[in-house]
Amino acid sequence: MDITAENRAFDGRQIVATHASEACQCDMTFGLYLPPQAQDGPVPLIWYLSGLTCTHENAMTKAGAQAWCAEHGLAMVFPDTSPRGTAVADDAAYDLGQGAGFYIDATEAPWAPHFRMQSYIADELPGLLSANFPLDAARQSIMGHSMGGHGALTLAMKTPGRFSSVSAFSPICNPSDSDWGRKQFTAYLGADADWEAHDAARLMRQDGIDIPVLIDTGTDDQFGDLLRTEALAQAMAEKRVAHSLRMQKGYDHSYFFVASFIEEHIAFHADALWA
Repeated sequence: MDITAENRAFDGRQIVATHASEACQCDMTFGLYLPPQAQDGPVPLIWYLSGLTCTHENAMTKAGAQAWCAEHGLAMVFPDTSPRGTAVADDAAYDLGQGAGFYIDATEAPWAPHFRMQSYIADELPGLLSANFPLDAARQSIMGHSMGGHGALTLAMKTPGRFSSVSAFSPICNPSDSDWGRKQFTAYLGADADWEAHDAARLMRQDGIDIPVLIDTGTDDQFGDLLRTEALAQAMAEKRVAHSLRMQKGYDHSYFFVASFIEEHIAFHADALWA
């Protein structure tokens, strides 16, 4: 692992690092914010999964999370959204290929050799972080935006006991029943695969979730029909899951929306992580 950039931020460290990934078979980059409290010992960690077209850098520079992480004594990691490089398969569309990993493990050509984002986020990167930084592996939460909200919700349900809380901004809630999902799942997994295993609404309907859930979506989100928020809301109601789902009046899908409510999301996770 090579630290390629480091900046002081709110008396903590904003790091960017690159490493050779076994899961993705290419070099991967992530951002990591360590609050000032990390100088005295391990701190809890929030995972932030970004959306389509993003890299590790978008939320790291636009969401405004560092000030609130420093206030609550929490680290935050910003992984990339997909494998990258000249040897990695890609597509001309913005919603497939590099920048659009969907946090699943691809099984179909030409994606299977590199597009293993579920394994990368769930298994490989946690080990790398724990081995190199002062992080409390027993205290982790996860959040995400759009495609990353899909990833946060599904990973929280696929790995029960790992996360203390989960939140999402404008998550893709029901990808197997929308254009944001059917295209990608067909390409990455095949038409006959078990798509329900990667669908937040369907996973919620099957098993529910027993950690705190916070979801914010804007009433003016330009992708509202693709998100299918109502499917997840119905599933949580059917399973009687304790949650807060807020429709924020006038907000869209942008990082202006994320930055407007990031303080509340970090405070939500702090309550769970320091409980």
